[in-house]
Amino acid sequence: MNIPFLDNWRKRHGGDGSRTLASAVGGDAEGVAELLSECELLRVRAGQQGLELDDTPASLEALDQLSPRWRDDPEELPWLGNDAGLYLGTVIVRTVRGAAWHVWPGGHPVVRLASGREVNVVEAGLGWAVHGSPELSQVYAEAAEA
Repeated sequence: MNIPFLDNWRKRHGGDGSRTLASAVGGDAEGVAELLSECELLRVRAGQQGLELDDTPASLEALDQLSPRWRDDPEELPWLGNDAGLYLGTVIVRTVRGAAWHVWPGGHPVVRLASGREVNVVEAGLGWAVHGSPELSQVYAEAAEA
């Protein structure tokens, strides 16, 4: 999986590009959570529209209300959707009891809830960026109820 912010993280942590997300998981849950929470592109685009993302459920609702200007750039769209999914996952992990990041063997991050259910947040973020559905706040609400 090509995650755009991974290069920045590798530079800060002395990586040479050979370290994958799956290998980064090696017991460092906080490091992985930090890595996945960066969502640099989404934070920049939201900031350009006057929204500061503070990792709260209310910020997901605010994102849902933004004008989807990013849809005008088909090259940026998948990156923004990826970031939206990772941001959604970050909010869930930080605010829903028992939720944690889980990385599938291929390096795909999902959020595992206390019930054992996994939320494919990247898929949800891509759907939100491309189609406006599902709303990020709705996915969060479903995860919080599980």
